[in-house]
Amino acid sequence: MSTAFFAGAFGGDASGLPQETRLECKICWHVYDPAEGDEIWQIPPGTAFSHLPEHWSCPQCGAPKQDFLVLDD
Repeated sequence: MSTAFFAGAFGGDASGLPQETRLECKICWHVYDPAEGDEIWQIPPGTAFSHLPEHWSCPQCGAPKQDFLVLDD
């Protein structure tokens, strides 16, 4: 299956995203907000999405990082 891009997808490479960018899981709609971090994964507040560990996944449904969409705030 192709990993084609669609509207809002960041393509799995978060390095070009601004530090404060919030992203939403396309499976369960969980929002990763860098200002809040991730309590489940023990990610401290202020951690940009691009700095999350490679093995990080959605704390609600387990979707991988590449299944997150950029939110237009």
